[in-house]
Formats: sequence, structure tokens, C-alpha cells
Amino acid sequence: MSNELSILQLVLNASWVVKLVMLLLVGVSIASWAAILRKLFSIKRVNSLNEEFERDFWSGTSLNDLYAAAAQNAKVAGPMERIFASGMREFTKLRERRIADPGTLLDGARRAMRASFQREIDAVETHLSFLASVGSVSPYVGLFGTVWGIMHAFVGLGALQSVTLATVAPGIAEALVATAIGLFAAIPAVVAYNRFARDIDRVAIHLETFIEEFSNILQRNLGAHSPTASGH
Repeated sequence: MSNELSILQLVLNASWVVKLVMLLLVGVSIASWAAILRKLFSIKRVNSLNEEFERDFWSGTSLNDLYAAAAQNAKVAGPMERIFASGMREFTKLRERRIADPGTLLDGARRAMRASFQREIDAVETHLSFLASVGSVSPYVGLFGTVWGIMHAFVGLGALQSVTLATVAPGIAEALVATAIGLFAAIPAVVAYNRFARDIDRVAIHLETFIEEFSNILQRNLGAHSPTASGH
């Protein structure tokens, strides 16, 4: 309890510049934690939706039925389902134009899926750059507050006749609180950024694998029958 009170006293006794830096860092830390929680639930939801659609995709349901369901669920569908819908949409449009060349059909579907893939990854990466910025900038902002606080403390000590540890320590301690808050904001952001970057890489690999598998299915069905006529 005494430590909490002493730290609170140090914050209250700090110069207005250091207080401003501390307030900024506390605000950034709160925003960082909010972004971490949003991203945590977002990636969990993406993985859940992808796994659900993948089960349906490999269950033997016809591509035509899957495409119809994806069109109905466009607003709540996961990235994999939207990528599938983009590929099927382009494939269907090209066939409606009487294009019979398998290479043209496959290239069109693949391009549509790659474009959808980039949009989905961009959406999943939302707020990731903010966490990177918090992790890299917060320690320097805290260090600025510390440098300013120490400078302010020594300027005040210059007017004293005698300087002891008791007179020097409070001013330096006040300044060091800013660095502590900067690290408190930065460390969770760096850890979360690294974790989410790995998770997003796995999502991207999963989606790219699906694109290749779906392209292979289209290619096989082109040589046999219409891909929208039966299962895969």
C-alpha cells in the first residue's frame, strides 16, 4: 500500500510535461489493450468460420449448393467462404460468356480468388500496425518524459545550497515513472504483435492452400463435367 501511495505521489509531484507524457502513455496503453482484445476475438472468429466452411466444402456438397449458400451468407461469411464465392462467381461468368478454354477459365477464377485473398488478409491485419507502432514508440516517449523530468529536477536542485540523496532521489524517481509507464504500454503490444503476426501467417497459408486445392478441383471437373453439377 505504501508503494502505491508513493508512486501516486511521485506522479502528482511530476512536472506538467511529464504528467502529459504519462497521460498520453496511459491512453495509448488502454487503446492498445482494446486493440489486442478485438484482434484476439477477430482471429478466433476467422479460424472458426474457415474451419466450418472447410468441413462443408469437403463433405461432398455440390459446388453449386455451396456457392448459393455463400451468396446468401456474404455478410457473415468467413474469409475462405468469400474467396470460394469470388472464384465461383468469376468461373460462372466466364462460362456464361461461352468461354470454353480450360486455361482461361482457371486463370480467371484464380485471379479472382487471389484478389479476394488480398482483401481478406488486409482486413485481418487491421490494427496490427497500431500495435507495432505502440511497441516501438512508447519506450521513446517514456524516455522523453524521463529526460525532461530529470532535467527539470536538476534545474530545481541548482537553486539549493546543499544537495543530498534525499533531495535528488524524488525528482529522478518522478522522471523514471514515465519510462516505466512507457514499457508497460510497449511490452504487451510487442508480445501481442508477434503472436498475431504468427496467427495471421497461419491463416494466410491456410487460405492459399485452399485456393490451390479448389483450383485443382475446378481443373479436374473441367475435364469431366460441369463443376456446378455435382460434388467434388
